[in-house]
Amino acid sequence: MTTNRLAPPARVLVTKIGLDGHDRGSRIVAAYLRDAGMEVIYTPPWQSIPAVVKLALEEDVDVIGISSLATDHLIVPKLMDALRAAGLGHVGLVVGGIVPEDERPALIASGVSAILGPGTLRDEIIAHVGALAATVREKKNLEL
Repeated sequence: MTTNRLAPPARVLVTKIGLDGHDRGSRIVAAYLRDAGMEVIYTPPWQSIPAVVKLALEEDVDVIGISSLATDHLIVPKLMDALRAAGLGHVGLVVGGIVPEDERPALIASGVSAILGPGTLRDEIIAHVGALAATVREKKNLEL
């Protein structure tokens, strides 16, 4: 298993926006990231976009992971807009869960770094989130 090499550790918010309450997968992914040495902020399901933006700001996260098993990934572009409006455009965002192929381009165009669907290996999730967090930190440090 790959481990987090950032110091301080990567800070990752794992959450669900909208009305999707199926959170088993997001709980498993949160445990993967935690076990890899990342600091994970986990929320219960049914979060609003303003609540996620507020929490991302308060917790100074590097990456947000959104889990979608219904159609809640369709509001991710609104989340990306809200993050940019709040000065958090540097925060990385990944979407996990079930996202139909024809809906993926809109998510990527909005700024989503990756869509990690069912069957994505644990080490692949950890490696992608860790690399994204490192990239986010580099960008943030350049801006300072």
